[in-house]
Amino acid sequence: MTTYVLVPGFWLGGWAWDEVAAPLRAAGHDVHQVSLALDRGVTASDHADQVAGLLDGLRDVVLVGHSYAGAVITAAADRLPDRVARLVYVDTGPLPDGMSQSEFDGSPPDAADGMIPVPAEAPPSAQGFDWAVVRERGRAQPVGAATEPLRHGGAWQALPRTAILCSFSAGQLRGLAATVPAFALMSGDGWTFHELPAGHWPMFSRPHALASLLAAS
Repeated sequence: MTTYVLVPGFWLGGWAWDEVAAPLRAAGHDVHQVSLALDRGVTASDHADQVAGLLDGLRDVVLVGHSYAGAVITAAADRLPDRVARLVYVDTGPLPDGMSQSEFDGSPPDAADGMIPVPAEAPPSAQGFDWAVVRERGRAQPVGAATEPLRHGGAWQALPRTAILCSFSAGQLRGLAATVPAFALMSGDGWTFHELPAGHWPMFSRPHALASLLAAS
């Protein structure tokens, strides 16, 4: 049995992993679907604290993060590396120490009253599924999650790391890691790469294929 902790990206709750978690549980694994706190005033550090608090009660965790949660799981694992067996980045990766999500995105978020609303229209990255599921079930994201830089040291880099690449290839990633500082930590020893052409939201577009890759982690 493997213990999985699944952390979603912007606007999503633990429910986003339902179709991924089901086959993992059916195979006898222990699966924790995290809903990050999305109250006004919550920051990226608060999210890292939340995940670290969950890790503190577990052992040998496969810690999985999608999109924004790539930075969150990196910071959480850096604090408690002895609780983590492997880090898995789903169409995301670790940001450099001190970089915020908005810096990575290259523009300040469009936030009303301190919250980033769920887009009414599907973004270009929403391939292969009906965006209505996010529009109807998603929640606005606190702006501090996007704008606060997350800090980490080097402890997480001693852990095995897997990247599941859904919107670009391993070859494209190698080029980015060599030339773009935001991707620099996605190179070197300790990495395993899998390509899953599915768009940026594979938990909706190809959940069973994603579950199979996690089961093989």
